[in-house]
Amino acid sequence: MLSRITLPGAIYLGLVALIPLIALVAIGANQNFPFGGTSILIMVGVGLETVKQIDAQLQQRHYEGLLR
Repeated sequence: MLSRITLPGAIYLGLVALIPLIALVAIGANQNFPFGGTSILIMVGVGLETVKQIDAQLQQRHYEGLLR
């Protein structure tokens, strides 16, 4: 089961990490592009964790939830 999850997850993370390189080639920007693949992954992870914590706080106070 773990091997079925690991390979697609690794491919997905690899593709996300390559997005800035593809953007550099597509728009012809110089090498001083402010975002790398790792920083995009960190920003997405922090954003998801923040939404999860806000939703947990709202549910604790008996609200419907943030994204519903």
